[in-house]
Amino acid sequence: MLIGVPREIKVHEYRVGLTPASVREVVAHGHEVIVEREAGRGIGAGDDDYRRAGARIIDDAAALYAAAELIVKVKEPQPAERVRLGAGQVLFAYLHLAPDPQQASDLLTSGVTAIAYETVSDVDGGLPLLAPMSEVAGRMSVQAGAHCLEKEAGGRGLLLGGVPGVEPARVVILGGGVVGSNAALIALGIGAAVTIVDRSVAVLRRLGDRFGPQLHTLHASTDAIEAAVLDADLVIGAVLVPGGAAPKLVTRDMVRRMRPGAVVVDVAIDQGGCFETSRPTTHADPIFIVDEIVHYCVANMPGAVARTSTLALNAATLPCVLALADKGWRQALRDDPHLARGLNICAGRVMHPGVAEALGVEPGNAHDLAAVPPMSP
Repeated sequence: MLIGVPREIKVHEYRVGLTPASVREVVAHGHEVIVEREAGRGIGAGDDDYRRAGARIIDDAAALYAAAELIVKVKEPQPAERVRLGAGQVLFAYLHLAPDPQQASDLLTSGVTAIAYETVSDVDGGLPLLAPMSEVAGRMSVQAGAHCLEKEAGGRGLLLGGVPGVEPARVVILGGGVVGSNAALIALGIGAAVTIVDRSVAVLRRLGDRFGPQLHTLHASTDAIEAAVLDADLVIGAVLVPGGAAPKLVTRDMVRRMRPGAVVVDVAIDQGGCFETSRPTTHADPIFIVDEIVHYCVANMPGAVARTSTLALNAATLPCVLALADKGWRQALRDDPHLARGLNICAGRVMHPGVAEALGVEPGNAHDLAAVPPMSP
């Protein structure tokens, strides 16, 4: 199979779909890899590194998209990239279609088969291709929030961990999954006063066992969320509905009543965000202020630490890339129901039930596609 690795063009996105080491593995399986010139520059991988791994360097994106059968990238294709996709091609990347109907429409029109990292599952019900970036984003959310609490950034002028004789900042984390637990790890390590809110008692119990009495836990209810948010200096949104839009847990009214200079970091912004006042931002212009509350809503947070993120991502995605290339996407999805959960768009239909519900369309029936396995909600 001919696999294409384009250079990412989203603002301040420096990750790359395949590292030279991953390319070497793919080539060893008998496949051909083409890489757009300087695609790996952001992680310190030069074109010569890719050549030594067995890849061929392509001068421009148009030529790469025209030739590749399987396109492996990181972020969702931008408008200029979507017009280059066509029927017969397979796209493997983060898509986050639920809050992005225009992207969904463009992919449906293109005829591409789109497999999303973020909805591939595992035997434990986890999201193994999303987890590495969730770990990075969770840890980054605390350092981003700590900076935003500084007066120069519009914050309250607080040091997250305090100092002897001065209480630390109060951090509230909405969601106790991968993002939330990693945010708690860093915030507690800094010395902040940390509360995690989650609707699952089992999750709260597990976090309590892991972090001990230093971590405060709250069962999610409207009252509990409101009280915690209004008392917080930093609120980190870490909720996730696989494939679907994030629930709006913090209303505009709650934000209005927060302490002036408090900070919200909405890690769920890729899925639409969990604060009513959120809107996507970029690393070039990461914050905005609503009702004196600083909002950090960068939609590709892990892109700022591109080398760490790319290495972690490739460790998770490479087995899937090899399966898709070795078997073809149809057979690979038939053989692996967890990889099949990544199928978001195929034959002009939205195939993932959660994505379809978020977009307000009927999900495609996998039984209509002879080579695709059934997918249940």
